[in-house]
Amino acid sequence: MLTNETAKILFGNENPIGKLVKMDNQTNLKVTAVVEKQPKNSSLTFDYLMPFQLQEPLYSWIRQFHKTNWGNNSWQVYIQLNGNASFASVDNRIKNVVISHFTDENTLKHIKPEVFIHPMAKWRLYSDFENGKNTGGFIKYVRMFGILGLVVLVIACINFMNLSTARSEKRAKEVGVRKAVGSERKQLISQFLNESILIAALSFVLALGIVLLALPYFNKLTDKDMSLQISNPWFWVIMIAFTIITGLLAGSYPAFYLSSFNPVSVLKGNLKAGRSSSLPRKILVVLQFASSVVLMIGTIVINQQIQFGKNRPIGFNNKGLISVYWSDDIAKNFDAIRQELLNTGAVVSICKSNSPPSDIYSSNNGWEWKGSQPVDKSAVFCTIATSYDFIKTLGIKMLAGRDFSRDFADSNGVILNEAAVKRMQLQNPVGTMLKWNDKPMTVIGVIPDIQMESPYRAISPLTIIYSKDWVGYVDIRTNPNMSTSKAIALIKPIFDRYNPSFPFEYKFADDEYAKKFNYEELVGNLAGIIAVLAIFISSLGLFGLASFTAEQRVKEIGVRKVLGASVLNLWKLLSKDFVILVLISCVIAIPVAGYCMNQWLKTYQFKTTIGLGVFVLVVAVSMAITLITVSFQAIKAAMANPVKSLRTE
Repeated sequence: MLTNETAKILFGNENPIGKLVKMDNQTNLKVTAVVEKQPKNSSLTFDYLMPFQLQEPLYSWIRQFHKTNWGNNSWQVYIQLNGNASFASVDNRIKNVVISHFTDENTLKHIKPEVFIHPMAKWRLYSDFENGKNTGGFIKYVRMFGILGLVVLVIACINFMNLSTARSEKRAKEVGVRKAVGSERKQLISQFLNESILIAALSFVLALGIVLLALPYFNKLTDKDMSLQISNPWFWVIMIAFTIITGLLAGSYPAFYLSSFNPVSVLKGNLKAGRSSSLPRKILVVLQFASSVVLMIGTIVINQQIQFGKNRPIGFNNKGLISVYWSDDIAKNFDAIRQELLNTGAVVSICKSNSPPSDIYSSNNGWEWKGSQPVDKSAVFCTIATSYDFIKTLGIKMLAGRDFSRDFADSNGVILNEAAVKRMQLQNPVGTMLKWNDKPMTVIGVIPDIQMESPYRAISPLTIIYSKDWVGYVDIRTNPNMSTSKAIALIKPIFDRYNPSFPFEYKFADDEYAKKFNYEELVGNLAGIIAVLAIFISSLGLFGLASFTAEQRVKEIGVRKVLGASVLNLWKLLSKDFVILVLISCVIAIPVAGYCMNQWLKTYQFKTTIGLGVFVLVVAVSMAITLITVSFQAIKAAMANPVKSLRTE
């Protein structure tokens, strides 16, 4: 069953139904259907589908080891429920399907594996599990960035409230006149709210243009293919509702505040709204900047966690290490390929493995050791299958024992990592006899804990077993004294000659390992962008308030200058209040940010610690931003000619 894209590549515009496709250069398959290719954001993607039964004769390791092994975890099962079936009832009926095939009574006393179903609609965002229970997944990032977006919006609304109330004296006489000629308060409230909604609507139009321009860069940053759903009616319904709510939120406090003025006091000139309303404005400034400080701390901690993972030792050398997909032609000619590659001088070592150096594809239970209990047989150990030169090719330093050798009969040998030795509680592991599904095994070597899975999780117990047939990749160590491009140029013709039916495709181990940080780096980049945006908006608010404050105190500044105050003294006078407010913001934000980021770090088994330096740095940066923002207006006011400001007195 081909996707339409694959069918187009193979057969062009011809009808592919009934035509033959040769798989792995040995098995003819008939095309019976064509399906639409899944979109890029699908969790289940493929180029073709084939019956599982056809794999059994093709891969001996399936036939020999795992077709009837109920302890193996190599496959997933997909089911379609009847329309009337409930998830809970199906879960209850199938949960014992695995344990029902365990026959050993002692084992059944300790091992309780259960099967459960997980709806396809939740694959993408709810993909993390612990002990069979869903613990979330990417939904945490959706929620986190949704909250961050709302925080930035609230900061902008606070700016609007602050500046509207700060300049209330400018509109006080308008309110007084309107009330004097008969306007009711609800009419004034309606007017101010409508003005706020109009500003929000204009902002939405501007934002739509910015998003259209920024979306290609955002898609490149996130490696997505998102677009604005402008043709979708729900897009406009949601956006219009969101715009109205934003306008009401931003304009509510100014509307009720401005409409409350007493017309008699206003028209007599007794209103001092700017100073009398300073407390609410100060509270809003504190909340606004506290939000920005939380975002700054969060961004720093996220980036520290990324660097923590990158700096963690991986236990082997992934530089100059490439992996090539295995095929039957490579299997038939492996010894010749190996020798010719070594003869080029571009390669120093080669090995076979069932998974690439950047990942572990298999895990198994059924291991027994001296002193183990029946329950230990259910313990899951990661599994790497290889033959010779695996340790040498990956650049792993043996802690004890040796690698698989052509000088020994190692078909029953096993190499353990430190985590496996610790799990089995082996004192002198080399030479120890084990059993794997009742097959005798001998420990021939011990290696350090090598990092092939998530760099933020504990390294799993690992067993490296000898196998000639269980192979998926050829791992190649290139010559460190030769450029990579030259080495690849010498390697490619050999694979083209011995494996002509397949393109020479390879992956660098260090590049594949770097991909494990993609999502954390994406979160860090997006959080950084949002933090910068929040700080910028907060700074705009501070700039506006500083401008208003300087305007309100212009005569006071003139008097002080006449009496001998210096520019420095006046700068301190005007900046002091804002510095105090930002310090209060930091005092509030630091424990909130510390708690939130500690909760976030709990999702990682290996994590960084939040040091005092993070908070000191953020406070210093906040102070610098505040002083830079406020100083322009403060110095401008302090250097103004006092004669101009006092001329009207």
